Parts: sequence; structure tokens; C-alpha cells
Amino acid sequence: MDNLRIDDMARRLFEGLPEAARTMRRDIESNFRAVLQSSLGKLDLTTREEFEVQTKVLERTRARIDQLELRIATLERRLAELEAALPPVCD
Repeated sequence: MDNLRIDDMARRLFEGLPEAARTMRRDIESNFRAVLQSSLGKLDLTTREEFEVQTKVLERTRARIDQLELRIATLERRLAELEAALPPVCD
């Protein structure tokens, strides 16, 4: 996670503190930042770029599945028409 987001989260946490605790601002902000970086660093997160790439892959895959579903439906319909046109088979 980039430092700007971590800094923003640390600032938000700091702003939630009571006024008396804000006097120790630098220490607290630095501790918040360190804890956040350590905790978030352990998570298995993906970058926005990787997420966008996978989103595009998924969109292409979904479009291909839609095409194949339509093709299968067409083939099934044609098969049913052909079967209906054939005379019954006697044993």
C-alpha cells in the first residue's frame, strides 16, 4: 500500500484522538504509521494495476463465455429441429 494512503489513515486515526493526546502528535503519528505499514505489509494485497489487468481478463472471458453460450443454444435448437424433421425409428 502506498505511503500516501498510510499517511492518510494515520492522520485519520490521529484526528480521532482526544485533544490531550494530540500533544504527543509526532510520536503517535509515527507509531500509527509503523503499525499500519507492518500490519498492511503482511496482507496479501494486489496493486491497482494488477487488479485492472485481471478485470480486463475477466471481462474478455465473460464475453467469450456469452458467445459460446449463444453458439451452444443455436446448435441445440438446430439439433432439435433436425430431430423433429426425421421420421421415427422403428426397432
